[in-house]
Amino acid sequence: MALPPGYTLHSGLPSVDAYLHLRSSTGLSPKCASQATASINGTWYGCHVTYQSPTNSDNESSQPEAVAMGRIVGDGGWYFVIADMAVLTSHQRKGLGDVILKQLLKKIKEVAPVEEGFRPYINLLADAPGRRLYERNGFVYTDPHSLGMMFQWD
Repeated sequence: MALPPGYTLHSGLPSVDAYLHLRSSTGLSPKCASQATASINGTWYGCHVTYQSPTNSDNESSQPEAVAMGRIVGDGGWYFVIADMAVLTSHQRKGLGDVILKQLLKKIKEVAPVEEGFRPYINLLADAPGRRLYERNGFVYTDPHSLGMMFQWD
């Protein structure tokens, strides 16, 4: 799927500030700069999309802005968790999330070892807004076989 004009897909994640902005602006839980730095550094693979508006009347072009991202946390062999899928509200409904998810899955398929009957385990936690995107791209619900759980801090 091609991106609309003005949008560019990049391997790697955006800056810490852009990462934090994407998380907070899209309803993901907020993180501090040290958590964002550790998350970016601990990413197995990530990508993001920038948008650069057309040149204005003064012939000055704007700086590209990170408007979408996604990343994979994993061991590179069997276990891959897709995380931090985010698209700024003003850039939604343009296929950016689909492009990012397809790029993440492509990277896993290129690198992860696959043998007859043994494929990598790719999972994610699906918030309500992203569920249709994930279903369209081959994800299925794991219940009743398994349900996601998290540690509850005191």
